[in-house]
Amino acid sequence: MAGRDVSEEYGAYLEGYARVLADASATGRRLSRDELASRRALGERAAEAGLGLRALVGAHWAATRAHWPTGESVSVDDALGAAAQAVDAFAEGYERAQRLAVRQEEAARREFIDDLLYGRSDLGRLAQRAERYGLRLSYEHAVAVARGPVAYEEGDTVLRAVERALIGRFGDRSTLLTTKDGRLVCIAPGDQSEVLAHFAKQAFAATGGGQVGIGRPQPGAAGVVQSYEEALNALDLGERLELDEPMLHAADLLVYPVLTRDRQAMADLVENTLGPLRGARGGPQPLLDTLTAYFDSGCVSAEAARRLSLSVRAFTYRLERIHKLTGADPSEPVHRYTLQTAVIGARLLDWPTKPISSS
Repeated sequence: MAGRDVSEEYGAYLEGYARVLADASATGRRLSRDELASRRALGERAAEAGLGLRALVGAHWAATRAHWPTGESVSVDDALGAAAQAVDAFAEGYERAQRLAVRQEEAARREFIDDLLYGRSDLGRLAQRAERYGLRLSYEHAVAVARGPVAYEEGDTVLRAVERALIGRFGDRSTLLTTKDGRLVCIAPGDQSEVLAHFAKQAFAATGGGQVGIGRPQPGAAGVVQSYEEALNALDLGERLELDEPMLHAADLLVYPVLTRDRQAMADLVENTLGPLRGARGGPQPLLDTLTAYFDSGCVSAEAARRLSLSVRAFTYRLERIHKLTGADPSEPVHRYTLQTAVIGARLLDWPTKPISSS
């Protein structure tokens, strides 16, 4: 790099360098506090201008050759020492400005994510900010939320592993991956269900078996909030209903919010249908587990007995006991529907662990 090129491209960031180099080399002294501060300030300006540090360091060494100090009292060690101090101070200022920019960007990104998922900002401004992160809120988006055994934050190895897998498979498809309240969150275009499916697969592996809830595609900024809440509700239902599927689609669980919309009616159904099971030896839980296994196995007694590690005879006896206590026959279609709905309600209301009256 010639001296002319240095002055034309980076002259503003080499201001005073030749003078500092000459003065310090002449006496072999270290750079003064003011001289170091001026180098740091120039480094910050260069970082804010978006220039590359490698090229700037090269420009400094080119300027060192172009303005090499002369004089009998100047030693090579003194000149190189002064140059090294100047370049080090310049790089320190550059890196400080970059760290500040990164922190500001992280804060802006976190603020945007909070506003997006909680719907707390002006929609027009939110849409403009979203484009910066590759989201077009005029389209439909769906949200997936992954829950693991621990809380996750931005920068965690788990998040980076999932992000690498998504980019490696799909590249940049207007997808935003982040964390919220200790969970992994993926926002993707609503017509790209394969992205969320792959996210779920990678999150399951990276979190050691974590469960993923997926909301339905919804339009607009408010749709992102709705899809996010659906994903959270899917995870909540999965926990309360003890669903062990790794991927829970909100669209497949719509019946449960319907069943619990009238909470008092559901509480009455559970109490009136299953309340008599309290009279069983050992309490209602073993018989409630019997009904759960029976319905989960498609009302196949042999399979349900296997799941409970019971003989078919013992399992059949339990069904007969349920019939006697409740008056409802699990093998009869109408009774079966009532019992199954009541069992679902019991799981949603956490009965019999919690009294119906406090649910």
